[in-house]
Amino acid sequence: MEIDEWWGLIEQARAAVGDRADDRNSPDDPLPDALMELLVAREPAEIIGFEQRFTQVWGSAYRYPLWNAAYLIEGGCGDDGFMDFRAGLVLLGRETFTRAVDDPDSLADLPVVRRMAQEDGGWIGCEGMNYLPRDAYAKRVGETDTFDAAIGQPDLPERPAGEDWDAEDDEEMRRRLPRLAALFL
Repeated sequence: MEIDEWWGLIEQARAAVGDRADDRNSPDDPLPDALMELLVAREPAEIIGFEQRFTQVWGSAYRYPLWNAAYLIEGGCGDDGFMDFRAGLVLLGRETFTRAVDDPDSLADLPVVRRMAQEDGGWIGCEGMNYLPRDAYAKRVGETDTFDAAIGQPDLPERPAGEDWDAEDDEEMRRRLPRLAALFL
């Protein structure tokens, strides 16, 4: 699946849920269901293509600076949490995703992040997004063996890209992520 078509499906799901697309709250996040409907309507090969592109896009966000931003926003963020954070970041759309990967401090502009800073709900992570294409395939085809065989073992980096720093060091967080630090520290 081409990247523009892939992001187009994300944007269609976002349009279907309206205002809830940018200021989500788990567990009643409507975006996964909206995307599921779009994928189930596709041909099985397209669902596989969606998963392959998802893995590529999701993998591109495997970066230490973004991980440290997630750590600050969520009050801690382990391996699984960062997987879910990146999956949910995808659902915020291409522009927000790209900006956050390039400049994690830009996440301070998001209404959902501001709500989280005020402890007024909100959430970015979306664990279900990591399984959504496979689930859509199962719903469409009735099995997942052919999906699993087509996907195989994704080629993912062993370590995050970018420079790592101690997320527990408040001064370093203020220096590297000043806008997020102003909200959360």
